[in-house]
Amino acid sequence: QLQLVESGGGLVQPGGSLRLSCAASGFAKDYYIIGWFRQAPGKEREGVSAISSFGGRTSYADSVRGRFTISRDAAKSTVYLQMDGLQPEDTAVYYCAVRYAIVSGPGRFGLDPDQYTNWGQGTQVTVSS
Repeated sequence: QLQLVESGGGLVQPGGSLRLSCAASGFAKDYYIIGWFRQAPGKEREGVSAISSFGGRTSYADSVRGRFTISRDAAKSTVYLQMDGLQPEDTAVYYCAVRYAIVSGPGRFGLDPDQYTNWGQGTQVTVSS
């Protein structure tokens, strides 16, 4: 059974950095996409970034491109989200999720939360002075 555990959230001042981790286990297939999503109070869940198991292709939402970096450690089955230049509007609960799919074609992928069925419990990120 697939399990996802996020960690690394916390309180940080504007302009600061955090690194989130998503430890995954129990994959049913070797091709998948791991996505990071966030949900602020009163707002819909939105896609932040995604990475594919094949080739390590990455995808970013416009709101975080250039500030956030997704990466993976395949040996540890862990995906990271390095968040730099954090701003108050980045405050949210951050989730990682998995969908079994192969990325095809160019461009952005993996940022639609409705396409994912396996979710972690989330980790709170608060950006405030």
